Amino acid sequence: MTTTDLSTWTPRLPPGIETLIGSTVRLEPLDWETHEQGLFAVVGGKENARLWDHVSVGPYLDPATFQTSFAATCIANGWETMVIHEVASGKILGMFSFLRVRQQHGSVEIGCVVFGYALQRTLKATGALLLMARHVFDDLGYRRYEWKCDTQNVASSRAALRFGFIYEGTFRNDMVSKGRSRDTAWYSITDTEWPAVRAALDAWLAPQNFDADGTQIKRLEELRL
Repeated sequence: MTTTDLSTWTPRLPPGIETLIGSTVRLEPLDWETHEQGLFAVVGGKENARLWDHVSVGPYLDPATFQTSFAATCIANGWETMVIHEVASGKILGMFSFLRVRQQHGSVEIGCVVFGYALQRTLKATGALLLMARHVFDDLGYRRYEWKCDTQNVASSRAALRFGFIYEGTFRNDMVSKGRSRDTAWYSITDTEWPAVRAALDAWLAPQNFDADGTQIKRLEELRL
Protein backbone atom coordinates (compact mmCIF):
# COMPACT_ATOMS: atom_id res chain seq x y z
CA MET A 1 0.00 0.00 0.00
CA THR A 2 1.24 3.47 -0.86
CA THR A 3 -0.04 7.00 -0.56
CA THR A 4 -2.44 7.65 -3.47
CA ASP A 5 -3.34 11.34 -3.11
CA LEU A 6 -0.24 13.32 -4.02
CA SER A 7 -2.03 16.40 -5.28
CA THR A 8 -0.41 18.55 -2.57
CA TRP A 9 2.92 16.73 -2.51
CA THR A 10 6.05 18.85 -2.20
CA PRO A 11 9.71 17.74 -2.09
CA ARG A 12 10.96 16.88 1.39
CA LEU A 13 13.71 18.61 3.33
CA PRO A 14 17.05 16.76 3.42
CA PRO A 15 17.75 14.42 6.35
CA GLY A 16 20.89 14.23 8.41
CA ILE A 17 21.54 17.91 9.05
CA GLU A 18 20.36 18.18 12.65
CA THR A 19 21.06 16.45 15.96
CA LEU A 20 18.53 13.79 16.97
CA ILE A 21 18.12 12.93 20.65
CA GLY A 22 16.59 9.73 22.01
CA SER A 23 16.39 8.21 25.47
CA THR A 24 19.64 6.25 25.19
CA VAL A 25 21.43 7.57 22.10
CA ARG A 26 22.09 10.89 20.41
CA LEU A 27 22.81 11.19 16.69
CA GLU A 28 24.95 14.07 15.47
CA PRO A 29 25.88 15.05 11.91
CA LEU A 30 29.49 14.05 11.32
CA ASP A 31 31.93 16.86 12.11
CA TRP A 32 35.51 15.79 11.67
CA GLU A 33 36.97 18.25 14.17
CA THR A 34 34.58 17.03 16.86
CA HIS A 35 34.21 13.35 16.03
CA GLU A 36 37.33 12.09 14.26
CA GLN A 37 39.24 10.74 17.26
CA GLY A 38 36.31 9.09 19.02
CA LEU A 39 34.80 7.69 15.84
CA PHE A 40 38.06 6.24 14.58
CA ALA A 41 38.57 4.52 17.93
CA VAL A 42 35.41 2.41 17.45
CA VAL A 43 35.29 1.89 13.66
CA GLY A 44 38.86 2.43 12.45
CA GLY A 45 42.20 0.68 12.70
CA LYS A 46 43.19 -2.92 12.16
CA GLU A 47 41.22 -4.14 15.18
CA ASN A 48 37.96 -2.87 13.64
CA ALA A 49 38.67 -3.74 10.01
CA ARG A 50 36.14 -6.57 9.89
CA LEU A 51 33.32 -4.11 10.59
CA TRP A 52 33.73 -3.00 6.97
CA ASP A 53 33.69 -6.45 5.35
CA HIS A 54 30.31 -5.95 3.68
CA VAL A 55 30.46 -2.16 3.27
CA SER A 56 31.34 -0.79 -0.16
CA VAL A 57 34.08 1.42 1.30
CA GLY A 58 36.73 0.95 3.98
CA PRO A 59 38.33 -0.35 6.08
CA TYR A 60 40.37 2.61 7.23
CA LEU A 61 43.57 1.71 9.03
CA ASP A 62 44.78 5.18 10.01
CA PRO A 63 42.95 8.38 11.03
CA ALA A 64 44.24 10.53 8.17
CA THR A 65 43.03 8.09 5.51
CA PHE A 66 39.71 7.72 7.29
CA GLN A 67 39.03 11.43 7.21
CA THR A 68 40.25 12.19 3.70
CA SER A 69 38.91 9.10 1.96
CA PHE A 70 35.57 8.76 3.74
CA ALA A 71 34.91 12.51 3.52
CA ALA A 72 35.57 12.38 -0.22
CA THR A 73 33.13 9.47 -0.59
CA CYS A 74 30.43 11.39 1.29
CA ILE A 75 30.89 14.49 -0.83
CA ALA A 76 30.99 12.56 -4.11
CA ASN A 77 27.84 10.58 -3.34
CA GLY A 78 25.82 13.04 -1.29
CA TRP A 79 25.95 10.97 1.90
CA GLU A 80 24.91 12.57 5.19
CA THR A 81 26.62 10.68 8.00
CA MET A 82 25.35 10.55 11.58
CA VAL A 83 27.56 9.69 14.55
CA ILE A 84 25.97 7.66 17.35
CA HIS A 85 26.66 8.75 20.94
CA GLU A 86 25.56 7.09 24.16
CA VAL A 87 23.47 9.66 26.04
CA ALA A 88 24.62 8.59 29.50
CA SER A 89 28.36 8.73 28.85
CA GLY A 90 28.66 10.75 25.66
CA LYS A 91 30.85 8.01 24.17
CA ILE A 92 30.79 7.45 20.42
CA LEU A 93 29.42 4.02 19.51
CA GLY A 94 29.25 3.95 15.70
CA MET A 95 27.85 5.60 12.62
CA PHE A 96 25.48 5.32 9.67
CA SER A 97 24.58 7.48 6.72
CA PHE A 98 21.62 8.73 4.75
CA LEU A 99 22.24 7.63 1.14
CA ARG A 100 20.42 8.10 -2.15
CA VAL A 101 18.41 11.05 -0.88
CA ARG A 102 15.67 11.77 -3.41
CA GLN A 103 13.87 14.74 -1.92
CA GLN A 104 11.51 15.20 -4.84
CA HIS A 105 10.20 11.66 -4.43
CA GLY A 106 10.34 11.42 -0.65
CA SER A 107 12.73 8.46 -0.69
CA VAL A 108 15.95 7.90 1.25
CA GLU A 109 18.21 4.99 2.12
CA ILE A 110 20.01 4.15 5.35
CA GLY A 111 23.43 2.72 4.61
CA CYS A 112 27.10 2.51 5.51
CA VAL A 113 25.97 1.14 8.86
CA VAL A 114 29.09 0.58 10.97
CA PHE A 115 28.33 -0.19 14.61
CA GLY A 116 31.21 -0.55 17.04
CA TYR A 117 31.37 -3.89 18.82
CA ALA A 118 29.93 -2.42 22.04
CA LEU A 119 26.81 -1.25 20.17
CA GLN A 120 26.00 -4.40 18.23
CA ARG A 121 22.89 -6.40 19.27
CA THR A 122 21.93 -3.94 22.02
CA LEU A 123 18.85 -1.91 22.90
CA LYS A 124 20.83 1.19 21.96
CA ALA A 125 21.34 -0.15 18.44
CA THR A 126 17.60 -0.61 17.94
CA GLY A 127 16.99 2.77 19.53
CA ALA A 128 19.41 4.43 17.11
CA LEU A 129 17.70 2.82 14.10
CA LEU A 130 14.30 3.90 15.43
CA LEU A 131 15.52 7.47 15.89
CA MET A 132 16.65 7.57 12.25
CA ALA A 133 13.36 6.17 10.98
CA ARG A 134 11.30 8.57 13.09
CA HIS A 135 13.28 11.45 11.61
CA VAL A 136 12.63 10.22 8.07
CA PHE A 137 8.90 9.58 8.43
CA ASP A 138 7.63 11.67 11.35
CA ASP A 139 9.84 14.75 11.14
CA LEU A 140 10.36 15.03 7.38
CA GLY A 141 7.39 13.16 5.87
CA TYR A 142 9.26 10.84 3.52
CA ARG A 143 7.28 8.17 1.67
CA ARG A 144 9.92 5.46 1.39
CA TYR A 145 12.84 4.32 3.56
CA GLU A 146 15.32 1.90 2.00
CA TRP A 147 17.82 -0.63 3.32
CA LYS A 148 20.19 -2.45 0.96
CA CYS A 149 22.88 -4.97 1.73
CA ASP A 150 25.24 -7.53 0.27
CA THR A 151 23.38 -10.85 0.09
CA GLN A 152 26.35 -12.42 1.86
CA ASN A 153 25.76 -10.12 4.82
CA VAL A 154 23.34 -12.39 6.66
CA ALA A 155 23.42 -10.27 9.82
CA SER A 156 22.32 -7.15 7.90
CA SER A 157 19.50 -9.00 6.14
CA ARG A 158 18.31 -10.37 9.47
CA ALA A 159 18.46 -6.92 11.06
CA ALA A 160 16.42 -5.36 8.26
CA LEU A 161 13.65 -7.94 8.55
CA ARG A 162 13.66 -7.80 12.34
CA PHE A 163 13.27 -4.03 12.32
CA GLY A 164 10.30 -4.22 9.95
CA PHE A 165 11.71 -3.67 6.47
CA ILE A 166 10.08 -5.67 3.66
CA TYR A 167 12.24 -7.66 1.26
CA GLU A 168 11.70 -6.44 -2.32
CA GLY A 169 14.15 -8.51 -4.32
CA THR A 170 17.79 -9.01 -5.23
CA PHE A 171 19.79 -7.09 -7.82
CA ARG A 172 22.13 -9.72 -9.25
CA ASN A 173 25.66 -8.71 -10.29
CA ASP A 174 24.81 -5.31 -8.85
CA MET A 175 28.36 -4.10 -8.37
CA VAL A 176 32.00 -5.05 -8.17
CA SER A 177 32.90 -4.63 -4.50
CA LYS A 178 36.32 -5.29 -3.04
CA GLY A 179 37.37 -7.62 -5.82
CA ARG A 180 34.22 -9.70 -6.18
CA SER A 181 30.76 -9.54 -7.72
CA ARG A 182 28.14 -8.42 -5.24
CA ASP A 183 24.43 -9.22 -5.36
CA THR A 184 22.41 -6.65 -3.45
CA ALA A 185 19.19 -7.34 -1.51
CA TRP A 186 16.68 -4.49 -1.36
CA TYR A 187 14.33 -3.80 1.57
CA SER A 188 11.98 -0.92 2.31
CA ILE A 189 9.37 0.55 4.63
CA THR A 190 6.70 2.84 3.17
CA ASP A 191 4.87 5.66 4.90
CA THR A 192 1.67 3.63 5.22
CA GLU A 193 3.57 0.71 6.78
CA TRP A 194 5.50 2.90 9.18
CA PRO A 195 2.83 3.42 11.93
CA ALA A 196 2.60 -0.33 12.59
CA VAL A 197 6.39 -0.73 12.48
CA ARG A 198 6.82 2.19 14.89
CA ALA A 199 4.19 0.86 17.30
CA ALA A 200 5.90 -2.54 17.48
CA LEU A 201 9.30 -0.94 18.07
CA ASP A 202 7.92 1.33 20.80
CA ALA A 203 6.28 -1.66 22.49
CA TRP A 204 9.45 -3.75 22.28
CA LEU A 205 11.66 -0.98 23.71
CA ALA A 206 9.24 -0.20 26.55
CA PRO A 207 10.68 -0.99 30.02
CA GLN A 208 7.78 -3.33 30.79
CA ASN A 209 8.90 -5.62 27.96
CA PHE A 210 12.05 -6.54 29.93
CA ASP A 211 12.33 -8.45 33.18
CA ALA A 212 14.53 -7.59 36.14
CA ASP A 213 17.52 -9.22 34.44
CA GLY A 214 17.03 -7.20 31.26
CA THR A 215 15.77 -10.16 29.26
CA GLN A 216 13.09 -9.41 26.67
CA ILE A 217 9.61 -10.75 27.42
CA LYS A 218 8.37 -10.58 23.84
CA ARG A 219 10.48 -10.58 20.70
CA LEU A 220 10.04 -7.68 18.30
CA GLU A 221 8.70 -10.02 15.63
CA GLU A 222 5.93 -11.17 17.99
CA LEU A 223 4.76 -7.62 18.55
CA ARG A 224 4.14 -7.13 14.83
CA LEU A 225 1.74 -10.08 14.58
